[in-house]
Amino acid sequence: MPSRTFLIAAGIVALALPVVAQADWMSSSAPTAPQRAELYSIHQIESTWHRATTKKNLDLMMTLWAPKATMILGPTTVKGKPAIRAVLSKAQPFQRSNHWISETPAYKIRATVSGTRGTLYFECHYVDVDTGAVKLVAGVSADVQRVKGKWLITKMIASSPTLEP
Repeated sequence: MPSRTFLIAAGIVALALPVVAQADWMSSSAPTAPQRAELYSIHQIESTWHRATTKKNLDLMMTLWAPKATMILGPTTVKGKPAIRAVLSKAQPFQRSNHWISETPAYKIRATVSGTRGTLYFECHYVDVDTGAVKLVAGVSADVQRVKGKWLITKMIASSPTLEP
């Protein structure tokens, strides 16, 4: 018959093993410090996007795009920064007649990173400053890549997400 000390020790190990296994699993899936830094840099694309559309600063918006990037808006696909700029210059958020601010609820932002490539998803809620009404909602799914030390959009697909409470 096992001793009481042995039974107590076995019980402690049995209780501790799942906790240790979970801690190991959590630490292996949690981003490392360098990955967190890269994710932060990728998130700056979303921040700059909103600043550019709110201020109607097309030059600032174009700093987010790789030279040969692709943008897909519904049935329209354009390639290269000049073509992207031409489409964005006609987009509602950049029209001077619209007094809108652009924002994203934090819980609607997702980013991934793997080496020099990553993904970014965020929603743009364009709100009329004068009325407080949401005028336009756009979802942005982007492939991003670090180019010469800066994260840039290489491909973007716009969508029309549904707002839910």
